[in-house]
Amino acid sequence: MDNLLLFYVLLFAVAFLYSSVGHGGASGYLALMALFGITPAVMKPTALMLNLFVALTSFTYYYKGKYFNGRLFWPLALASVPMAFLGGSMVVHADLYKKLLGVFLLIPIVRFLFFRDIDVDETKKPHMGWLILLGGGIGFLSGLLGIGGGVILSPILLLLAWTNQKQTAAISALFIFVNSLSGLLGQITKGITFSPDMVSYVAIAFAGGLLGSYCGALRFPQSAIKLLLALVLMVASFKLFLPNLL
Repeated sequence: MDNLLLFYVLLFAVAFLYSSVGHGGASGYLALMALFGITPAVMKPTALMLNLFVALTSFTYYYKGKYFNGRLFWPLALASVPMAFLGGSMVVHADLYKKLLGVFLLIPIVRFLFFRDIDVDETKKPHMGWLILLGGGIGFLSGLLGIGGGVILSPILLLLAWTNQKQTAAISALFIFVNSLSGLLGQITKGITFSPDMVSYVAIAFAGGLLGSYCGALRFPQSAIKLLLALVLMVASFKLFLPNLL
C-alpha cells in the first residue's frame, strides 16, 4: 500500500476518537481503506477484526465505571447476533457493496456533525418489541457491510432518551463486539481475506482505542477532531460513489 505511514496515523486517530464515545470504529476503518484503495473483500473482515479489539477495550472501561445497562442490552443483542451472522454470510458484488457503504457513511457524518453532544436528563423505558426490531435491523447491516452497528445504535438510544451518554457508550461498545464477532463468523463461512499487515493494524488500533477509552471519561474537547473525521468520511463516501474522480 502507498503512504502506509499516513494510513497508520489516521488509523490510530480513528480508533482513538471512536473508542472515546464507546464505538469500535468500523465506519472509520472502512472509509480509510476505501480512500487507500483496499478491496471490499479485505475491507469487511479487517474492519470487523479491528472492531473486536477496540470495542472490547472501550466496553471494559465503561463497565468498570458501572455504566452498563444489561436489561436494555440483551434484547438488542439477542436479536442482532443471528442477523449479523446472516448478513456476514451473504456475498455482495463489489460495486454494489461500495455504493451501499457510500450511503451508510452518511450516517456517521450526520452523527458527528449534528448530534455531537446530546444530553439526556431523564431516561425512558423502551418497549421490548422496539428493542428486538432495532437490534435485528442493525445486526443485519453490521454483518452485510462489515460494521459493528454502534454508530447507528448510539444516536437512536440518545434521541429516544433510552440511555444517557455514558450508558450509551457502554451498551454500544458491547453491542459492536458481539455483532462484529457474529458478522466475522458469518463471513468465514464464505471465506475471508485479511491484509498481510493485519497484525500492525490491530496493534495500532488497539493503542488508539486504549487511549481513547481512557480520555473519553475526561470529556475532553472533541469538536475539532469530530469535524476532521466527518470530512474524511465525506471524502470516502464521495470516492465510493465516484471512484474515477479521486
